[in-house]
Amino acid sequence: MDAGSPSEGSAESLPDPSPRRPIIAVFNSSNDTVDLLRTVLEAEGFHTVVGHIPDVKSGELDLIGFIEHHAPAVIVYDISPPYEANWTFLRLVRNLEPVKGRRFVLTTTNKPALDKLVGETDALEIIGKPYDLQLVVDAVRSALP
Repeated sequence: MDAGSPSEGSAESLPDPSPRRPIIAVFNSSNDTVDLLRTVLEAEGFHTVVGHIPDVKSGELDLIGFIEHHAPAVIVYDISPPYEANWTFLRLVRNLEPVKGRRFVLTTTNKPALDKLVGETDALEIIGKPYDLQLVVDAVRSALP
């Protein structure tokens, strides 16, 4: 399993999710964070598929195809520096037809800096500490339709 690949080790190698296992998509720039979030969410009973934001930006990962194929109930998306450029990219992503109306949990390593730049956001601050991960799990549960 190649953790750097956008789809290997995610949906293709896991059994089909049951209706009791909502699909959660995790997008982050850090391979370690993607793996950590996938592990925590899977342990909480979610079916998790992952993508790496640089692969989306470079076109290596077809985001529209990924979303259409997996139909995640919630998307956990990280906004990293440079905040302005990545916030703008996220706004464009959220306007894509297959993404419109999907529920997002936003994460960042520096919420005050992001809020200062783009205004108050509903982003969670995640630094990778174990107690922060429970905030993400709780936010995912709250975001489920």
